[in-house]
Amino acid sequence: MRYKIELSYVGTCYHGWQSQPNASSVQETLEDALGKVLREHISVTGCGRTDTGVHAEYYVAHFDANAEIDNKLVDRLNGFLPYDISVFAISHTDENFHARFDAKKRSYKYVITQHKNPFLKGFSWYVRCPLDITKMQEAANKLFDYIDFTSFSKLHTDVKTNNCRICRADFEVNGDLIVFRISADRFLRNMVRAIVGTLVEVGKGKLSVEDFCRIIEMKDRCEAGQSVPADGLFLTEVEY
Repeated sequence: MRYKIELSYVGTCYHGWQSQPNASSVQETLEDALGKVLREHISVTGCGRTDTGVHAEYYVAHFDANAEIDNKLVDRLNGFLPYDISVFAISHTDENFHARFDAKKRSYKYVITQHKNPFLKGFSWYVRCPLDITKMQEAANKLFDYIDFTSFSKLHTDVKTNNCRICRADFEVNGDLIVFRISADRFLRNMVRAIVGTLVEVGKGKLSVEDFCRIIEMKDRCEAGQSVPADGLFLTEVEY
């Protein structure tokens, strides 16, 4: 039987979602806990790969199991999982459900703080210099005019296309925090962090809105801004 599992995790101690040799991952940790609880080998398929240090407020995966699963499994499973991974729902789903390929939209947020705050360490990027949020939003609005985001993709990734359809890209200012939210049908590797890095260059006055558009049109990762730290990035929603 196929099951859908919903969870959240802090990515600080993990080399991303995907299992890999000689490195701790969320996928491997979850599979190990499920295997112990269900007493069978479990392979978990996630809705996407998050990079090293990236967090997930909401993450979806699926797995197949022979065992009948009851409502007590969530509590038992959380008892085996470390403090930084929390499962909040497991439900029976259609045998054809696929956590990755059936997803229609994914949403992320990136958190920037303008004042040093030790309680935000690991969950935000501290930017000391003033940022022109109005200009950053003006540039972010230009994302809707494009579908090819090669300039914001990690180099040498094995994908068939670099086309994505972005349906949200906006900034929220809450006190010392600047939160960038972005939604799309799919994302390229490192895409959000590269977009934020380039938008911050606009906010610093180092790039104009026209420069931002030119960078997208160049389809060259070397033209875009730095990839900002993973600490401030959160997967927040997955829609099916």
